[in-house]
Formats: sequence, C-alpha cells, structure tokens
Amino acid sequence: MTVAASEAASRAAEILSRPTSINGLTVPNRIVMAPMTRMFSPGGVPGEDVASYYARRAAAGVGLIVTEGTYVGHDSAGQSDRVPRFHGAEQLAGWTKVADAVHAAGGTIVPQLWHIGMVRRPGEPPFADAPAVGPSGLRIGADEVTGRAMTQQDLDDVIGAFAEAAAAAERIGFDGVELHGAHGYLIDQFLWEGTNRRTDAYGGDPVARTRFAAEIVAAVRAAVSPDFPVIFRYSQWKQDAYDARLAETPEELEAVLAPLAAAGADAFHASTRRYWLPEFEGSDLNLAGWTKKLTGRPTITVGSVGLNGDFHKAFQGEGAEVGSLDNLLDRLERDEFDLVAVGRALLQDPQWAQKVLTGRLADLAPYDPAALKSLS
Repeated sequence: MTVAASEAASRAAEILSRPTSINGLTVPNRIVMAPMTRMFSPGGVPGEDVASYYARRAAAGVGLIVTEGTYVGHDSAGQSDRVPRFHGAEQLAGWTKVADAVHAAGGTIVPQLWHIGMVRRPGEPPFADAPAVGPSGLRIGADEVTGRAMTQQDLDDVIGAFAEAAAAAERIGFDGVELHGAHGYLIDQFLWEGTNRRTDAYGGDPVARTRFAAEIVAAVRAAVSPDFPVIFRYSQWKQDAYDARLAETPEELEAVLAPLAAAGADAFHASTRRYWLPEFEGSDLNLAGWTKKLTGRPTITVGSVGLNGDFHKAFQGEGAEVGSLDNLLDRLERDEFDLVAVGRALLQDPQWAQKVLTGRLADLAPYDPAALKSLS
C-alpha cells in the first residue's frame, strides 16, 4: 500500500468510527445499512436466515441497521408474500429474533415500515382481493385512474397501521423505526403533485400534500416513547420517474420538511441515487445536507456509497467497481450530514464496515449482482 493509500484508509477509519446520536439512541459509528428488499421471508415471516443476515453485518461493525421494507398491517400495503410483514404473531416473533440477534452482535436496528400504495397491482399477494389505493388512484406516469382514491376511512386505517407497527417495534425490542416516504410509494404518492390530484385537505399546495405524511409521523410519535427514534425517509426521484422532484428550491423543500419535523420526525434519511451530486444550484450541499440545514435534525445520506455506477443498474445485472470515499469523508468533516447509508457494498460484503473501520480499504470488493441471489 502506498503512503497516500495508507493515509486515506486511516482517515476513513477515523472519521467513520465517530459515534453520533438520534433522539438519545447512540449509534456507535457513522455507518448505516441501507434498507434493501430481499424477498427471503416466505409468508412474510423473517426466519433464522434473515436474523443471521443482519447479525453478520452488525457483528462486523455496522452502527445502525435499517431493515428491508416491511409491510404495515393494511391489506393493500404490499405485493409479495416473500417480503416480510410487521404485523401478525408469527411475523413479529420472527422480527423479535432479528432484533435480538443484532443486539447480541453489538448493533442497533430499526425496521423500515412500508406501504406501497398504487405500486400494487390487482390480484397480487399477500392479500389478492385488496385494491390498489393511493391519493388519487393514479400510478406514476399515468393519467388513467387504475386504483381507488383513498377515503377518510382508508387514510385513518393506514395511519393507524403505521402507529401500531411502530408500537410493536418498540415492544419487541427495536431501537427506533424508519417510515418509508420515498421512491413513489404510498406516502410519497401524497407528497408528489404528479400522483396527488386531491382537492380536499390532503391535496393542493406542498404543505397540504404533506398532511398525510405528517399525520402518520404524529401518530407514530404518540404511539411510542418520547425517546424512541422516528426516522423519515424521503426522496425527490420516484420509480420510473428519476427526474421527479418534490422541490425545485430550498424554500419549497422546507415547506415539505417543516411539518414532518414539527410532527415528531427525529431524523431524515434523504435518498439520492448519487450522494455526491448537489441538490440545488448555487450550493454543493446534497439532499441530506440541505435537509439538515433546513430542519436542524440529524440526517442520513445515501446513494452509490463506496461504488462507481448507478445502483439501479445493479438490479439489471450490472456490477460496480469500488469507488473512493474521499468526497464522502470531506462532507462528513464539514458536518454536512451525520450518517452514511451503504447499500450494494454491504450486500456484497458483510465485512465491509469492519474493513473500512480497520483501515483495510484495499480489501474492499467490487459489487457482483450475484449477491442478490442469497442472504450471504
């Protein structure tokens, strides 16, 4: 290893090993495992293989694990019987074992609570008779109504399902929850004008479109202890609409984020495809950086961390080479954001965090999409 490479490795180890906190939860370092759907939970029940999968990464030094998206207790929430659910006795018993395994390995863990909304198609499992529901019954990129616009009862039921799942997470030993408000799923369908055409209190300007998300956050906040962290994940881009934006300016973004922070979001997970890209003209801040500046809350950045190449191509069978961490470390040093979520690199190598935290950057492996085929 050259002197320069050795210095880079030492710098990465030092900066990423610093602890931080979210509403009283101490995260031992800056490395977060990003949520990644794996579909290895038949019947929606996470088994011993899922518990071992997460525990291996905790044992190797990941500071905070955000689980794969897990469906809340609403029949229209999902589209697969192999994606885990966060309701039901058998499902929650499985999740209890996951949390226990991660804690035994020295890590912290939060489940990502999820409702897919209009991404669902009629007849899909786990509840084939359930309709696709959303703010206006519209799928992304379509003007034809193919689902059901949610009634007030629908809204109340989904809000309650998120609150119940959060309360269950605290009861069975998780360290917090993350609410999935990104990527064109249900909560995001309300936030984005492209799918929210409502004319009631839940539609219209950006603040009105935030109402549903804010009510979910508030209900979750009320259902758990005051010091139980609530993280809100959001994105500008959507599935099949990568250029979509909730906000074109910092002021517009603040209009979306301020109600969520006021409702009780303790931290934000700002999802981008490439973390190094500036979000708005005139500033180098990325989306997580702007989120922290506007809300004062801790933020998690994510998007092709540690790898070159776009993450979506990974799911089309394309690999990615190991990338430099220098830009990421520079941003952490100037306190642009607080935590760093790692996806494909951790999927590929359970030991990724340990290698980085012990200065072994030269041992990092490129991403191979074959990693998607197993819970290694």
